[in-house]
Amino acid sequence: MSRPKSRRQKRTNDPEGMRKRVLDVAEGSFQARGYHASSLGDLMVAAGVTAGALHHHFPTKKALALAVIEERVANAVDETWIKPLRAAGSAREGIRLVFEAVAAELENQGFVRGCPLNNLAHELSLADQDFRTALAGIFADWREAIAEKVRADQQSGREQGVDPGRFATLAVATYSGAMSMAKTDQDAGVLRDCLAAFDEV
Repeated sequence: MSRPKSRRQKRTNDPEGMRKRVLDVAEGSFQARGYHASSLGDLMVAAGVTAGALHHHFPTKKALALAVIEERVANAVDETWIKPLRAAGSAREGIRLVFEAVAAELENQGFVRGCPLNNLAHELSLADQDFRTALAGIFADWREAIAEKVRADQQSGREQGVDPGRFATLAVATYSGAMSMAKTDQDAGVLRDCLAAFDEV
């Protein structure tokens, strides 16, 4: 009588999937709890990875945070702001669409975690030069995308007399401040109020 063959469980080797899972968990934790309150141990448990696997992709907690900033936060700004803005008929139309879309999403969601870029900028900008540089780069790209759209509007005869850089800074500052207030009040209505005021500028 032959002995039954032992069934060996196949080990899955998916380093990219593991890296993505760690980034997913870290991104969510940094937004909900903050960078400093998110321990590597908790992140490992939540992601279901070992210390060795985590450190293979992210040697330090700082390296993990920089990856979240450079990959996830930058992408969020690109998807939420830059792409819709470039597709809009004008800078003002793009800004209006973004404010309205974000306000509607937050109201449907029922809670406000705030702007991912804003949250990390508040916590990390004074903590480390590398964090500050990475975060500032995203803000700069965001402002430049708006300024670029204003310059395109001006070539079409609109927004004459408007300084594109200052207009872009005002738009980003208005949105960032509105998101901070919305997070504090847990009320997205401030986004609509700020948009109405911005329309009058």
